[in-house]
Amino acid sequence: MIPSAYEPTHPTELAVDAESLPPSATETATFGMGCFWGPDARFGATPGVVRTRVGYAGGTDPDPSYYSLGDHTEVVQVEYDPEVVRYEDLLDVFWANHAPFSAPLKRQYRGVVLARNDQQRETAKRTREELESRTGKSVETAIEALDRFYLAEGYHQKYELRSTPVVADELEDRYGDTFVDSTVAARLNGFVAGHGEGDEREALFAELDISPAALSEVRRRL
Repeated sequence: MIPSAYEPTHPTELAVDAESLPPSATETATFGMGCFWGPDARFGATPGVVRTRVGYAGGTDPDPSYYSLGDHTEVVQVEYDPEVVRYEDLLDVFWANHAPFSAPLKRQYRGVVLARNDQQRETAKRTREELESRTGKSVETAIEALDRFYLAEGYHQKYELRSTPVVADELEDRYGDTFVDSTVAARLNGFVAGHGEGDEREALFAELDISPAALSEVRRRL
């Protein structure tokens, strides 16, 4: 990889992530919503979401991979601040952004809530019943207990941002292996996919020390 001629004055992106809630202070939600690239971006731009990652879950085959998925499903895992966004709010995003009334053609892309505990399971069931009552339609989306989450390959993580390589390359050089768990990367991944409000974008841009070329590329995608 050719190094950038731009030299940041200070690692602001790393500082922003250092101020994010640690995993011990967040809660986690896991959803299957079809191809996991889109949900990763949508949740990444959601206020209160701290980290996102995509992977495989919901099956029994050991050590799934993209080309050997077995009976697993593509899912997005969302770490969030429960003081800012509720699990029920994330479910609102979930129900509105997949096809809950259609049976999946492939298990890989099925709609599913993978609950981490009884409270998540009961909340998901209640909101599913509310959706059926409101629409008069039968919901095909499954609600199951999460057994294990398998992290997907690196090239699937923050896919929309990786489709903006000027930005992704710069951030990956700076973050290294922590790129996938970066709050900044999650936000930018959502923003370049067209999610998020203008004031939220500008507030983040004001904190970042990415190169002018990278910032210009982000704005081009908006």
